[in-house]
Formats: sequence, C-alpha cells, structure tokens
Amino acid sequence: MTEYPRPRGKGARLPVRAGPARGFVLASAFICAACGLVYELELVALASSLDGDSVTQASVVLSVMVFAMGVGSLLAKRLSCRAAVGFGCVEVLLALVGGGSAMALYASFAWLGEARIALVAISFAIGVLIGAEMPLLMTLIQRIREQDAGGALADLFAADYVGALVGGLAFPFLLLPLFGQLTGGLLTGAVNALAGGMVVLWLFRADLSARPRRRLLAANGSALVLLVAGTALVGPFEHAARERIYGDEVRVAVRTGVQELVLTGGAVRREWPRTGELRMFRDGRLTARGSDERAYHEALVAPGMAAGRHSRVLILGGGDGMALREVLRHPGVREVTVVERDPGVVRLARGDPGLRALNGGSLADPRVRVETEDAFTWLRRRADEGAGDGDGVRFRSRAGADNAPYDVVFSVLTGPGTARGDTLHSQEFYGLAARATAPGGRLAVRVGARGVRRRDFWTAETTLKAAGLRTCPYAVDGAATGHAPAASGRPWRFLLARRGAGRPQQGGSACALAPGPGTGSAAGAAPGSATDSAVRPVSGPFREAVRRAERGRIRGLPPSTLTHPRYRAEK
Repeated sequence: MTEYPRPRGKGARLPVRAGPARGFVLASAFICAACGLVYELELVALASSLDGDSVTQASVVLSVMVFAMGVGSLLAKRLSCRAAVGFGCVEVLLALVGGGSAMALYASFAWLGEARIALVAISFAIGVLIGAEMPLLMTLIQRIREQDAGGALADLFAADYVGALVGGLAFPFLLLPLFGQLTGGLLTGAVNALAGGMVVLWLFRADLSARPRRRLLAANGSALVLLVAGTALVGPFEHAARERIYGDEVRVAVRTGVQELVLTGGAVRREWPRTGELRMFRDGRLTARGSDERAYHEALVAPGMAAGRHSRVLILGGGDGMALREVLRHPGVREVTVVERDPGVVRLARGDPGLRALNGGSLADPRVRVETEDAFTWLRRRADEGAGDGDGVRFRSRAGADNAPYDVVFSVLTGPGTARGDTLHSQEFYGLAARATAPGGRLAVRVGARGVRRRDFWTAETTLKAAGLRTCPYAVDGAATGHAPAASGRPWRFLLARRGAGRPQQGGSACALAPGPGTGSAAGAAPGSATDSAVRPVSGPFREAVRRAERGRIRGLPPSTLTHPRYRAEK
C-alpha cells in the first residue's frame, strides 16, 4: 500500500492522504467521546438504582470524573513523545475499565455490601483515561498535517461534543432498552477498543516498531475477546449476584423499563416454612413481606376509609394490589383508580400466584381502573383538565375518564430521601393530591419504610400543612390493627390529612376525624353514605397510635418544595 508522507516537517507516514487521515482521527474522537459519556451515564444510573439518591450519585460521578480528567491530561504529557503507543494503551484500558464498570459496581454491591468506594474508584479511573485522550489525539492530528493549534483543538472539541451528544442519547433510547446496563456497557467497551485500535494499528502503524505493534494487537484482541465473552456471562453473573443479595430463594426476577422486580420465598403460605415467606423487592429494596403486609396496609387504609365517605378512592402507587385489597374490603366503595408508574408491577401482581394470593385478586375487580403513569404527571394533567378544583363537579376528561374529586386518596409511593422520593413528598405534589380530593376528603400518606427518619416524617407533616391540609400523624406497631407487633420493634408511621370543606386553612388537626382500624362507621350510618359523618369520636387504639407518633414530634421544620428539598439523602 502506498504511504503518503506529510508535506513538510517530520511527521507520520500514513496509509492514506492527510485529509482522510484527519477525518479518521476526528471520527475516532467522536466514537471515544460517545463511549465515555455512556460509561458516565451507566455509572450514574446503576449507582442510583443501588443506593437510591440520583442527585448524590450524579454529583459524585461527575465531580470525581471531571477532576480525574484533569489528572489524566497532566499525565498524558509524559506520553506525548510516543503518542500513538500511549493512545493505544489508554484505549485498551478504557475499554476494559469502562466496559466492565457496571459489572464491577454491581459485584461490589452484591458481594461487599456497598458500592460507594467502588463508584469513586471506577469514576476516577475512567476520568483519568478519558482525560488523557484529548492531548494524545491533539498530538496525533498535528502529526498528520501541521495547522494552527486553535483550529486543531476546535476540530477535536467539535467531534468530542457531538460524540457526547450521540452517546448521551444512545444510552437511554438504544443501549438500555435493547441490552440493559451490563451488556450495553460491555458492547460499548468493544466499540471503544475497535475505534482506538484502528487509529493506532492501522493509521499510525508506521510509528510503531514490531514489538509494540504486536503487544498492542494482542492487548486489543484480548480486550475484545474479554468484552464479547462477558456479554455471554451476564446472565449467570446476574443470577449469582441476586442469590448473594436475596439468598437462594429467588423465584422471580424481572427487569422492567423502570426497575428490577424480585420475588423471593414461596408462592403460597404453606411453602414459607421451607422456602421462606414471600418478599417483594424493587431495585433491591424490600417493599412487601408476606408475614406483615396485611397489618401494614390495614394500618394505612382503615383510618382514612372509616373517617367519612369513601365511594370514590384514588391510590397513587400500590400497583401490587395490596392497599387496593384493603380498600375493597370496605362497603360502599363504588370505584377505585390505581395510578402505578411501572406497568411491570401490575403485570406481576396479576400474574404471579404468590402476589395474587396476597392481593386477593383485587386488580381484577370491575370497580378498579388502573392508570400506568407517573403519579405526579397524572395529577398535574388531571389538574390541567380542571378536575378536583374543590367544587365537587363531575365531568368527563378528554380521555373519557370520570374526573370527579375523590373521597379518599392514598399515597403508597417511594419515601423521601431520593430525588424522586423528594418530588413525591413535596408541597407541590401534596397540593396536586389535595386538588384531586373532594371537600372533606382525606389524604393518607405512607412517608417511608418502618425505619423512616423522624425528621423526614415531621418534614412531610409540615409540608402537608403548607399545602393547606389538616394533619393527623399516627404510628402503629400492630396493636391498632389486631395483629402482633412488628418484629423489628419500630412502628409504622403514617400521615392522615383532611381537606377542609371551605377555603383550605393551613395547619389544624384531622385526628378527630379518624376512628382508626377496626372501629367501623358511625352507628346507624352506612359506610360511604351521605349521612356517614366525617366527624366522630376517636377510638382508643387510634388515640394511642396518635399519642405514639406525637411523642417524637420535631417542631419548627420548614416544608419541602421542588426547588428546595428538605429531606435528608438516604445513607
């Protein structure tokens, strides 16, 4: 093949003319930038799934990686005299580290119990390697054709930024839905290795002596073999990691477009002594446990249902059907709307025999309508259509759905402490939920799991008050529902709020409006009927639940808003 020397000065002997050679280097910069951004987004996405707080994870990855890029740029000066060899080594390492970063992070979480140290270490390593790319590419492109440094740098940065755009769009819309995080990362690493290898082993091969060329060829080939072979091992690796996290009783593992759903234990209660009780996990977090979920959902649902009319009920979240089961137990319920973000949860709750046994087939009840949409988006769209503005007027939305206000609204959503959880417990969200509630209606909120921080709980209570609702905090340890206390000894904490019949007044108490679990309706009044008063005596068990919650009250907390979240990040 003919080699074209550079017109003047000492430069590289190239297999093509200078123009196509420059284009080849810029294309390599484009591909490497796309791969680098995929690695970055992959780390943020997986770390957010494992640790929950997307804001913290993004901040850690971005800050560490940008700092490390500066370090890598400085280290690249030592490689400038052998830029082709240096660039080839950097791309091989980047392909292996970046391509395997998701598997390494997941392995750290599964086998070491935490992923934060691994996240920082991997982000730093990838950042150093990405930072070394641009100085080395600058040296290589100048060896092709001498030009103004500013112009060469502008060309490289343009290719880099456009590549970052393509990588940023390819990750959520192509790699993640088609291949998932682990396989997608490995394939990205393979592309990275090919792009870097072609620049060094073909375009600048004349710069390499025989030994470095053989070593780089072997390194690139080995990296490609490892990355491609890794894609075949993703399935067994995920299976082993799940067994490490959840034990060997994993019965169902489904990755939806939103999260990973895992069911462990027996499908029926008689199998529990041998296989363990049924447990449901969402992205590694326990969300339902067969032994106490009935007591938990009864404690959430019963006070709000027994405190007044409940013919129309809205459940935000709760696609597993367990809160719905408790709602449908109450006479007088005519229609229930369930708004669940993840359709995979609804499919699993309808199809899995274990979940169907727990929810009693509630999702198949003809009174139930399921909306698969984000709760905040659904409430906002409903408010924009004019529903739930407090006048109690019934009409049809553009979609034909009945948009009359609801008598009771239950929020069974992600707890605070994450970016999404803070949104779902903000003043703006509670305000939208209040607009969907009829005058005199109730809003019952699950603030978080049994171990929710006291400060977060009382911040949520303050936020409900700021949204114009009267609140009643209560804590249940099982006695109020007639079940044994929770094994952990920590009570479940809930917030019951009431919307006033007139102009909403900030503050005030709703505790006198809720009789508590097991007390039923007022004497002589049918539940949900027009004569079923919203004001009735507080039952003894519920009064104790309120006192239990009030003992830990923290006063003077500000409300949490979208622009100023007040909840503490999960640890």
